[in-house]
Amino acid sequence: MHTTATPTPPAARQVDGPGLTITDPRTGEYLWSIPEAGPDEANDAIRIARSAAAGWAAVAPAERGAALRKAARALDAAAEELAGLNSRETGRPFQEALAGIAAGVSTLEQYAEIGPLHRGHSLLGSRSASDYTVAEPRGAAVLLTPWNDPVAVACGLIGAAAVTGNTVLHKPSERCPRLGEVLGAVLTTAFPPGVLQTVSGGAGVGTLLTRAGVDVIAHVGSSASGTLIAGAGAQTGAHVIRENGGNDPLVVDRDVDPVWAAEQAAIGAFSNSGQICTAVERIYVHEAIAARFCSALEAEAALRNHNGSVAPLVDTRLRNSVHAQVSEALEQGARAVEGGVVPEGPGAFYPATVLLECTDAMQVMTEETFGPVAAVRVVPTFEDALRLAGSGRYGLAATVLTGSIAHVQKAIAALPVGTVKINEVFGGAPGGSAQPRGASGEGFGYGPELLDEFTRVKVVHVAAPPSFALHLPDEPAPEPVPAEQMAEQVQDPNGSPQ
Repeated sequence: MHTTATPTPPAARQVDGPGLTITDPRTGEYLWSIPEAGPDEANDAIRIARSAAAGWAAVAPAERGAALRKAARALDAAAEELAGLNSRETGRPFQEALAGIAAGVSTLEQYAEIGPLHRGHSLLGSRSASDYTVAEPRGAAVLLTPWNDPVAVACGLIGAAAVTGNTVLHKPSERCPRLGEVLGAVLTTAFPPGVLQTVSGGAGVGTLLTRAGVDVIAHVGSSASGTLIAGAGAQTGAHVIRENGGNDPLVVDRDVDPVWAAEQAAIGAFSNSGQICTAVERIYVHEAIAARFCSALEAEAALRNHNGSVAPLVDTRLRNSVHAQVSEALEQGARAVEGGVVPEGPGAFYPATVLLECTDAMQVMTEETFGPVAAVRVVPTFEDALRLAGSGRYGLAATVLTGSIAHVQKAIAALPVGTVKINEVFGGAPGGSAQPRGASGEGFGYGPELLDEFTRVKVVHVAAPPSFALHLPDEPAPEPVPAEQMAEQVQDPNGSPQ
């Protein structure tokens, strides 16, 4: 990674409305305040995006790809500064933040390559005509991105939208606004004016942008916000892409090593302090190995709590929400064998928590927790685990740990989710693209198919006209123009060739 200086965004702007105040999730100390865009600024940004849309759409796809490569280089050069801001605003460990920025660089480079290759299809019609489709940009795109992996997610959406010829209005999460503004300052240098703008603010600003009649809205965030955004799109006609919350299950079959299964469960539940859309939220373990699995999972959580590797949650508001779910589960009969208590001291820390004897009615089993909580339910059969894993209103992802190919096939067919992972909680090949289901969203949120989301298809039919002889009166052929005279005709008034 390079460490050259980053373009500095405006420190302050004259805007209407309140500012966004950020505190350090590790210490609780005040960090900074960022001005929040008001209605006039939001409307101006939309006007600029619309004004720039036709010109950017007319740029050759290869040139748009070159702009993304330039943006990737600028992002790589600013990686350490951005990782530091990410760590300070959200509490994410510096090395993890740096890895997220590297993923953003890679994503921009990938879209720089595949964007210019995004094309229509030849259609089979009459041999005397041509039939095909062309993909056209939708226009002005509003991108609402989250705080838990802010650079990688933003780069994926910005890259796909821009390389297909759309102009971009990016609203970063109000939980990491300084990072969002600096990221915007870094990436904007790669594009013509008006192609990429950053609009800072909270939910009110997001509402202004999504209800302003833009052409496409992409949102990565909570299901509650996603539902409101889908409603806005339905009213304005904007195309909506949503990757929203999840309540992802982990199924542990009887024929796997319980210690290895516990390691996988801990990675899925505790990585990034559980603040991942596809984190393991609920666990269904076969009774044949449940005792050994639960003991090993408790040890995994205790190790993380004792060595200090669990980073704080993004803020105390989220911690209060996580602890409320844990407290409810304890009141309803669950047992915390590790964690489950708000620690003393400053910041928004919450321990890795293992809850046993959970029931299907508890919120930790039915709703997204978004914290380092592993809620466990013991089941008598694999079929019971599969049935319970497929229940609920979410449909983002699910993981199954099993040595049975028959159970693998059953799980793939039965689980109503966008992504099924077998024997690895996190992983997958580049280019994989999924469609969330239910309350988890709609549309492709990444991969090559995201290019389709940001474009519209036009069908073209070209036929020859019938033969027709146009008879004109005989006219004398024009006299040839001497070469010297032709040269004189292409001179400008100053005598320079035009």
